[in-house]
Amino acid sequence: MSERNIRLLLAFDGTAYSGWQRQKGAPTIQETIEHCLTRITGQPVTLHGAGRTDAGVHALGMVANFHTLSAIPCSGLRKGLNSMLPPDIRILEAVDAPAWFHSRYSATGKTYRYALCTAPVQMPTERLYTAHFSRPLDVEAIRGALALIAGSHDFSSFEGSGSRDRDAKGYNDRGAVRTLRQTEFTPQTSPASTWFFRFTGDGFLRHMVRNLVGTLLLVGCGKITPADFAEILRSRDRGRAGATAPAHGLFLERVYYGSPEPSES
Repeated sequence: MSERNIRLLLAFDGTAYSGWQRQKGAPTIQETIEHCLTRITGQPVTLHGAGRTDAGVHALGMVANFHTLSAIPCSGLRKGLNSMLPPDIRILEAVDAPAWFHSRYSATGKTYRYALCTAPVQMPTERLYTAHFSRPLDVEAIRGALALIAGSHDFSSFEGSGSRDRDAKGYNDRGAVRTLRQTEFTPQTSPASTWFFRFTGDGFLRHMVRNLVGTLLLVGCGKITPADFAEILRSRDRGRAGATAPAHGLFLERVYYGSPEPSES
């Protein structure tokens, strides 16, 4: 029987997990799914994710892949996994992929969304999925600062420690340079006090989105100007940027293969 490469599209609520990547003595998304896959296929399974989301971060469109000799149809794998997984992890799709496909190294881009509640009092039902920041925000100042990071830049100022990959030849050649193709800060109609930051790029450093958001909020409340923000970017000094925004506001929204641009569909 020939080996198959199975591609999964999944969503998860990261509240109860210590992130995606398998860790000793801590619950993770990767290990939870691998355990179920091993039971279904009867073979040890290593699951490769498109990114290593941190503790408390959520996903609406994570992609992962694994290799198996099992002949179980993809529809059966999806159904079986969803019957075994806890309700905070769901497999949305399972398909056979080409042998060369790797969920991480074949990706050409990702979109991350950061949800922010600006109401004086946050509804308790929103607390696990939306960060609370009750100060008035200068929306145009935030958008002006966002425009400064569109394109290719060295994002060292917004990089968490232990950020760069060391497990793929050539993957580190670009250092901390990443290209952001879309940056936006938009209001939501329901609830009216919710705003979304959205970043689409060819890759992201560890904590990069959360560090950007934390610094952009300093712009929004007038503690620094967009010009100060630009200087922080140029400085490549993490110590000059803002605090890391809370993990629970962050969602991996989509992973792109082929064209990294968001589609209209």
